[in-house]
Amino acid sequence: MPKALFTDTSKCIGCRGCQVACKQWHGLPAEKTQFWGSYENPKALTAFTWRRVKFVEARGNGRVRWSFMSDNCKHCTDASCLAVCPTGAIFRRASGAVDINQNLCNGCRYCVSACPFGVISFNAETGRVNKCIFCPERVENGLAPACATTCPTGAISFGERGDLMAKAKARLEEVKKGGFPEARIYGETELSGLHSFYLLTRPPEAYGLPEKPKYAIASVFPDSAWSVAGALAIGVGAVVGFRERGRAAREEG
Repeated sequence: MPKALFTDTSKCIGCRGCQVACKQWHGLPAEKTQFWGSYENPKALTAFTWRRVKFVEARGNGRVRWSFMSDNCKHCTDASCLAVCPTGAIFRRASGAVDINQNLCNGCRYCVSACPFGVISFNAETGRVNKCIFCPERVENGLAPACATTCPTGAISFGERGDLMAKAKARLEEVKKGGFPEARIYGETELSGLHSFYLLTRPPEAYGLPEKPKYAIASVFPDSAWSVAGALAIGVGAVVGFRERGRAAREEG
């Protein structure tokens, strides 16, 4: 059964415990940051920061209201990154997670251009790409991802996608009655369903999310160039992938 992460932004307090837990579990190094007009840091998801808490400030009636969102890869059902990867490095696990085989990644960065959420980053140190991979070594052993385990308010939940969606819809009604009429579930149907979906208290644009994310192959190979450039890239990538698989098999043997 497909799994999912459900993030309820109405419960997020911006503690960044999930952000730290992700780094600790995956052994990701700290990054030098600086104040750039917001309390959130770093400024964007990177090859070394796979989960990041967004701080959204809203002003009105002489008051300031904060909204927080723990952001990461959405693990789309219609995953543009997977579709454009020429070497087969990007693949889907049984849980629904979109993962990256670092041994097959050739650093072409088509996936970086294709992702409608901007969550994939190029790692200049390795020449490959990185993003949230859903903690497969935890999930496949019956554990929740590190971020969900750490969240002190229960804003991040992990489980069967269907069960979590039912939970999200019930919570949505509570949140709307609690003074957030614009609240919505983001990820139920977008890109045929996200495996990391959200309850938002404000419109998606407030959190830097596209209202209607698109399956973005065209952003990588625009217009008619797709038929030639796309086919050539995938053909070359297939050869590279075949060679890499052979090399990996020989090394394992």
